[in-house]
Amino acid sequence: MARTAVLKPEQVPAESKPTLDAFTRSIGFTPNMMAAFAQSPIAFNAWATLLGSLSKALDVKTRDSIGLAVSEVNGCNYCLTVHSFTAEHMAKLPADDIILARKGHANDAKRDAAVQFARKVIETRGHVNDADLKAVRDASYTDANIIEIVALVAMYSLTNFFNNVFDHEKDFPAIAPAGSI
Repeated sequence: MARTAVLKPEQVPAESKPTLDAFTRSIGFTPNMMAAFAQSPIAFNAWATLLGSLSKALDVKTRDSIGLAVSEVNGCNYCLTVHSFTAEHMAKLPADDIILARKGHANDAKRDAAVQFARKVIETRGHVNDADLKAVRDASYTDANIIEIVALVAMYSLTNFFNNVFDHEKDFPAIAPAGSI
């Protein structure tokens, strides 16, 4: 049961409305998470700006794989449903790759290094070791790319924490529970 209101269109603060309307047009509906997040124009618009900026980082398959890995570690079932849906329909990741990403890996060697590194960042709260940095650099990621990976981990963690706190009703297709992957 949700712990905060999922706003109806007429309840959305004026400062959040343009951002929420843009997401609704883009996605085709208003996800519960966004309708709740819009209660705080400051937090919602800051997140949306970060999301927009980071949508230019790396490639879509790597971004979605990182989102899956981070959401799995953070135990965010809402985000796992969202990222599984977008990974399948937007990034065109096969079901096996989605499961692999949730486990912190990828079939592609370069993407695998990024996903493993992202998982290390979230598991260690950023206290990665030199070998972790070497592995991601050896996969041809620049320091700028590594900063983008860290920023993606932080952004996905923000929505994971938000959704774990408020426990929104899932409005994307169900996924396999963590214990079954």
